[in-house]
Amino acid sequence: MATSSTPFDVCIRGAGIVGRTLALLLAAQRLRVALVHKTPSEKPASGHSDVRAYSLNSAAKQLLTDLRCWPDGTDCTPILQMHIEGDQGGSLDFSAAQQGVAALNWMIDVPALEDKLATAVRFQPLIEELSEAVNAPLTVICEGRASQTRQELGVPFEVKHYAQHALACRIQTAAPHGQVARQWFQNSYGPEILAFLPIGGEDSHAWAIVWSLTPERAQELLKADETDFCQQLFTASQGVAGPIQLRSERAVWPLQLARAETWTGHMPAKNSTEHANAFALAGDAAHAMHPLAGQGLNVGLGDVMRLAQVIEAKEFWRPLSDLKLLRRYERARKAEVLAMGCITDGLQVLFAQPAWPLQKIRNWGLSGFNQLAPLKKWMAGHAMQSPSNSTSNSHHTD
Repeated sequence: MATSSTPFDVCIRGAGIVGRTLALLLAAQRLRVALVHKTPSEKPASGHSDVRAYSLNSAAKQLLTDLRCWPDGTDCTPILQMHIEGDQGGSLDFSAAQQGVAALNWMIDVPALEDKLATAVRFQPLIEELSEAVNAPLTVICEGRASQTRQELGVPFEVKHYAQHALACRIQTAAPHGQVARQWFQNSYGPEILAFLPIGGEDSHAWAIVWSLTPERAQELLKADETDFCQQLFTASQGVAGPIQLRSERAVWPLQLARAETWTGHMPAKNSTEHANAFALAGDAAHAMHPLAGQGLNVGLGDVMRLAQVIEAKEFWRPLSDLKLLRRYERARKAEVLAMGCITDGLQVLFAQPAWPLQKIRNWGLSGFNQLAPLKKWMAGHAMQSPSNSTSNSHHTD
């Protein structure tokens, strides 16, 4: 992957799921794309990225299907029901049947999706994979939340560190998952959120686990022997699927809410005569949020979908480096990401409060909401769609 002298329209820094998806979307518009690989820095601390699982909504599914990159078979598990339990008896249920849809969302195997995208990129002649960044009118930064390029550009990145770390792993249970995703909000050892996410296909007994814990407890469970870990997981999940077997390494990483102050701007010119190129941030380089709602990758894919739409709809005379053009993307996405970040942050803060009156109120609210069918339908429908779909009009004002 040597640096190329070929002129490019767009340079994408970061060849993860978000970066590769954007590359394919732009190449479909006949743009010449440089896709720059970076040193992986956004994997969990153990380095085993395959223990993570992504929950994708119907808009993400449509996007990846259109790109011929949607995983199939046991790499894709449709979720038919979601069950949420509070820490004082409150509960909330969503089902695909109630929403009148085939699935609430889909759990996707990470390596399978990455392989599909990598293959599609290799067969797209307008995409060139490089090891170093090159000059282009537009540089899109998809390097993840620890983006070195964002730091070099001096873009402020506002971070709120949660007093929680995520622990992720894969398990197998005695009972099949039945395509039901489960989540528990608990306070036995401080504020915890445990998610059991079905993987491995429709009839599988396999789950991806994401357990948000205090940093101290996360380290204890990371170091616990396998028998003790499985027993604690069994207890926390109320034995809902029977005895548990660990099927992967355990990975731990810190959780945060983060937003870049600005998502677009000028790249620094190398000399006074050089035309000013532009940059745009996308995915985790622009934002990060708590995983409790499972919207991280959906939001990142919403970013690149919107950016591709803005570029496709641009006036013929505008260059790709035009900041007025790029700010159409920034305005549209910032508002949606702020709203989703506020929702996840609010839930995290609410369930992190140990006071008994608040426990009662939030669990009462959870169960009360469960009885409001129209509101539940609206909320589920909003979560199943990409934010970019709600603002897909191609006519803009500057």
